[in-house]
Amino acid sequence: MNNQQLIALAEKYGNPLYVYDADRIVSQYHRMANAFSSVENLKINYAVKANSNINILKVLNKLNSGVDCVSIQEVKLAIEAGFNVKDIFFTPSGISFEEMEEATILGVQITLDSLSILEKFGNKYAHIPVCLRINPHVMAGGNHKISVGHIDSKFGISIHQIDGIKSILKKTGLVINGIHMHTGSDIYNIEAFLNATEILLNTVKEFDTIEFVDFGSGFKVPYKDGDIETNIEEMGVTLSNRFNNFCKEYGRDLTMIFEPGKFLVSEAGSLLVKVNVVKPTPNILFIGVDSGLNHLIRPMMYDSYHHITNISNPDGEEKIYDIVGYICENDTFGSNRSISEISENDILRIHNAGAYSFSMASNYNSRFRPAEVMLYNGEDYLIRKRENFEDLMRNQVILDL
Repeated sequence: MNNQQLIALAEKYGNPLYVYDADRIVSQYHRMANAFSSVENLKINYAVKANSNINILKVLNKLNSGVDCVSIQEVKLAIEAGFNVKDIFFTPSGISFEEMEEATILGVQITLDSLSILEKFGNKYAHIPVCLRINPHVMAGGNHKISVGHIDSKFGISIHQIDGIKSILKKTGLVINGIHMHTGSDIYNIEAFLNATEILLNTVKEFDTIEFVDFGSGFKVPYKDGDIETNIEEMGVTLSNRFNNFCKEYGRDLTMIFEPGKFLVSEAGSLLVKVNVVKPTPNILFIGVDSGLNHLIRPMMYDSYHHITNISNPDGEEKIYDIVGYICENDTFGSNRSISEISENDILRIHNAGAYSFSMASNYNSRFRPAEVMLYNGEDYLIRKRENFEDLMRNQVILDL
């Protein structure tokens, strides 16, 4: 996507605007598939929570991707997008048993992550094989908020509770067909991930009914020029060799599964915002834009870095700015950024906005959520309408007071 294309889209659809490049999603999918091509049985399950627009799901379905869902609503979205239930994996945490039952009726692959739910499920659905999410007690990820495989994490069954698992299986007759882990997001330390992998494979050895091993994902993508990223090709060679050898040890050709979200869609997305005000203060030159944490909360929630460029004046003299939003909170998209000179009404591009961006948007401050556009086969398509006041009022019940 070049600057002129993006400006044209902003003029056509208005601001703020999410734009997704489907070609980038396709190329990332093939990049990952090629990295692990030496594994005979490989399955890539897109993590729906990263970006749940049904058209993104349809693009991935055409690639024969599976999906990883964490809510019953995501499961239903995947079915609506055309996914076969056998390609839908349900990996929730802390949900009600009623939601688990609904997913069971739909026929998707269930993953359980607590001993109590494992026993409850086994007592009612002993005939349905399930996957177990294991906590490997490995710290990995970009920061503590997105590191989910450490010893104090709420996710997964501890590797120290294997005997408890076996006791429940013996009592209920439940069969385990998969072992799963997810250590966290923004992983670039391959050694830490491989360490967790060994723990996972050792767990597989404890059971003789395993058909697949789900290694999660969380591979880091670059957020700016020269940024660190997961070397997926290097990891592919090392982990594929280890997995192939393990299959021989285990005596069965297992399926290797990954569940990437950010890796597939992050770089495909941009958030286009318009400059409302250029506001110099004694210490900082603020740029106020027509968006905020209600549209993109990652920088405020995770201290995530998103590269920002001025596509209206890309060759201007660079100055130092703080890019801030219009929400009555400290919603800063970027501090102390060197960006080509900015004027009111310029269009700024916030990069890497394809994952955990619109999907975490809200109506905070009673603001409308933005429109979404997808570039597909050289054409632009509106894939979500911009909200209006009627949308804001739709589900409110007005009392006659």
